[in-house]
Amino acid sequence: MKGPNKTLRAVVLGLGYFFLYVPILSLMVFSFNESPTVTSWAGFSFRWYHALFNDDALLRAAWLSFRIAAMTATAAVIIGTWAGYVLGRMGRFRGFALYVGMLSAPLVIPEVVLGISLLLMFVELRGSLGWPAENGVFTIWVGHVTLCMAFVAVVIQTRIRDLDRSLEEAALDLGATPITVFFKITLPLIAPALASAWLLSFTLSLDDVVLASFLSGPSSSTLPMEVFSRVRLGLKPEINALATLFILAVGTCVILANRLQWRKESESK
Repeated sequence: MKGPNKTLRAVVLGLGYFFLYVPILSLMVFSFNESPTVTSWAGFSFRWYHALFNDDALLRAAWLSFRIAAMTATAAVIIGTWAGYVLGRMGRFRGFALYVGMLSAPLVIPEVVLGISLLLMFVELRGSLGWPAENGVFTIWVGHVTLCMAFVAVVIQTRIRDLDRSLEEAALDLGATPITVFFKITLPLIAPALASAWLLSFTLSLDDVVLASFLSGPSSSTLPMEVFSRVRLGLKPEINALATLFILAVGTCVILANRLQWRKESESK
């Protein structure tokens, strides 16, 4: 049986790339547009980048989002690693089904429902304990950790199950404690998965607008919330400039990571 026609495959692949990347490229091109309208070209200019770096509200929202994303990724990896380790190593135990269900709930529950649930929880805590005093960075952070922890647990569980248990068993036979084995053998072996889980959590937190909308306060507007509120009133070219900077930053990180991985694989051969 002959394979699909090469020309047809090239056309389909080209259409796929066109659909995916032409909107992104057009966004980047129009970020250098002199015109305040995003549909007509009036000449090359850095006008909107200058406007972006002088927009205090947008910069504050960006800095807040990066802070929350970094704190979320760190906490989610710490909690999710232990959760994934339990799933991957401890086998079935009493309450295992409940444990898996509670851990997987944020993956399947709509973010709107999760946001409302967390908001009601904080309202009840505020009414009974007087804490937290108001919604803000802490409440957003708790919501993002709740969501991202489940993703981290899935990533770590998969990596833990693929590990060769003989290394851990050999260390235990030589007298190492389970805690020592975990920190000195298991963690180094799953380090790439930890890095992937951290980046995934960082991205999910940085991109979230639903949970942040429910859990934010008057002085804690995140970048996605700020962008969403502005886009509803009409797309401005400075948003194009912001998106272009994000695309360049992410693209640079991906290229560097691929080069480092390729170099490490070449050295290991």
